Amino acid sequence: MAEPDLSALRDSEAFAKRERQQDYPLSPVPPENRKPLWSLAPLLIGFTLYSGTLFAGGVVGPAFNFFPDLLLIILVGNLILGVYAALLGYIAGETGLNTVLMARFSFGSIGSRWVDFILGFTQIGWYAWGSALIADLLNQLAGVPESFNWLIILIVTYAFCGTAYVGYRALDWLSRIAVPAMVVLMLWSLAIATGDVGGWGGLQALEPGEPLAWTAAITVIVGTFVSGGTQATNWSRFAKNGKIAALATLLAFFLGNGFLIFSGAYSALAYGEPDIVKVMAQQGLLLWGLILFLLNMWTTQDNTIYAFSVAGAHAFRTEQRHLLVLGGATFALALSYGGIYESAQFINFLLLLGTFIPPIGGVIMADYWLYRRGQFPSLDTTQPLFNWAGVIAYVGASAIAYYAPGITPINGIASALILYFLVSKVLAPRTSSEELS
Repeated sequence: MAEPDLSALRDSEAFAKRERQQDYPLSPVPPENRKPLWSLAPLLIGFTLYSGTLFAGGVVGPAFNFFPDLLLIILVGNLILGVYAALLGYIAGETGLNTVLMARFSFGSIGSRWVDFILGFTQIGWYAWGSALIADLLNQLAGVPESFNWLIILIVTYAFCGTAYVGYRALDWLSRIAVPAMVVLMLWSLAIATGDVGGWGGLQALEPGEPLAWTAAITVIVGTFVSGGTQATNWSRFAKNGKIAALATLLAFFLGNGFLIFSGAYSALAYGEPDIVKVMAQQGLLLWGLILFLLNMWTTQDNTIYAFSVAGAHAFRTEQRHLLVLGGATFALALSYGGIYESAQFINFLLLLGTFIPPIGGVIMADYWLYRRGQFPSLDTTQPLFNWAGVIAYVGASAIAYYAPGITPINGIASALILYFLVSKVLAPRTSSEELS
């Protein structure tokens, strides 16, 4: 009987350990490392509890009557976002793959790098914006001189990426502590706000401010976290199965993001200020508001830079996710110092996210369910350099989403599904003879 190759076995074990430490950036999550609902849901909810979402609620809230208009818009917008993210989450839970790995099949081995770029860039932008937001809030509420902003931004930029560097395990434990604490603090503040505004009658008596089209309002709501929803597969792929992944993602993006949108809108109606931390300062709860803000930013910033590192690992085809966490934080630091927070184009940025990111998910879902009948091939299977069905469907769906009337994200997702299915049928005989990577 032949002796076992002990060196190969050691190398295999070392490789598996390294992949586990790096959170499987270029491979499916194996069954033994899958997580239950109670682990995954708080992590995803912590990801969605982001201060930037409060500002979107502040834009939407004053433009509508509280009931039924505002509540209906918040419900519809977050349902769209939640279902979209949950459908991608289901695929991730079934396959163990995240969005950028799925994109290899639907966009091609080189074409998928566009997905890496657009998802990675938006996450770095949010990370840089969030670091600058922390400095600005400390200037306003804690009296920290602006001359110290460079130091605050430097500290939080690298401190908040610590849990992302460790990976899923650290993100999980932080969320278990932070999410319940944040929910309690926010409910406390909203209860005080209800009394200050005069209860239900007071809310209903408030006159809407500058009007906003309901389609634009829904697009803003979806746009706040559609990039995050598209990349939530970075964590939902750790679920034990597709159903758990879909349920955890739906809870996070429908309830979690919806709660933040509602809180921002409610605060804007009651006090003319969407930032609940500033509201808590007005309510005499400054210390608790700062604790809420710290937890709020930490649980989202670490997930944001984690998402960048995964997209970057796929773009460069490297397993060194840890290095990309640090590199991404450094790039975000440069953007923060460059003044990204002062940009007057925040709402336009949200609208663009709601336009050009949902078609990516639509293409991936069409590829998985309609073209491949719910079964991806192995990642080791060579793919075309460009899957032209995916590229054409994405460009066409983005154009439809941008120019067509109606709800922009729905237009983008639906048209991507239809276009990919139709174009893939036409191009299928040709793709088999294309040059493979």
